[in-house]
Amino acid sequence: MFRYFPARQNLHPHKHRDYYIAAFTFLCVAVCLITDANASLETQKMLGLSGWLILIGWLWGENKEIRVQVLIAVMFATIGEHFASPFMEGYIYRFHNVPAYVPPGHGMVYLTAVALGRSGFFVRYARKIAFFVVAVCGAWSLWGITLASQRDAFGAVLFCVFLIYLFKGKSPLVYLAAFFITTWLEIIGTAVGTWHWAEIDPVSGLTQGNPPSGVAAWYCLVDAIAMGGSAPVIKIASKARQFLLRI
Repeated sequence: MFRYFPARQNLHPHKHRDYYIAAFTFLCVAVCLITDANASLETQKMLGLSGWLILIGWLWGENKEIRVQVLIAVMFATIGEHFASPFMEGYIYRFHNVPAYVPPGHGMVYLTAVALGRSGFFVRYARKIAFFVVAVCGAWSLWGITLASQRDAFGAVLFCVFLIYLFKGKSPLVYLAAFFITTWLEIIGTAVGTWHWAEIDPVSGLTQGNPPSGVAAWYCLVDAIAMGGSAPVIKIASKARQFLLRI
């Protein structure tokens, strides 16, 4: 199945910036979520403001397409957060809200997935990384449905969805990168109590872990929407601009 990840690919020009973005986001995620474990709503708002400033700073060095993708990712993920958490209660934050840092956080997570996915390391070792991710996530899913105290049937379903994204999607390296950053944030966030997943998924009725083993699939959906929607949005914006100039 790893024929989708050829051993040799055209390497993206090496950019230290891609690794800086990833390292900084991994660090920020840990600091933010650990801080929010015992924070007030006011602190959440300050974390949100800091997140926006950081995201805008990183986007300053990206092209228009990436900026539009991040904007779409933030909008789509924020809508999804309000539906899945306060409304459906599939997972619940401490204050039963969507913290202010979550929207810019989704932007940073998406940008990190893109940065790692285009990095020389990921391109060069694509097949080995894919094998590692499938093995780890597969073992996690198997543990969730056999040995975990909180059974994770829905996580196994999400793992299968993740495999579809990985081997049939248009940007497998981005999805591989998304696995690392999203697993990192989900494990930290649930471990410190910043949010917790319901034992029963409200839509499917299946048991789910805290977090579900295949949770990266949800983030892959955000990534796919962002990448697929950027070209139409840019085209519409260009036509609108030309129309306004003719007025």
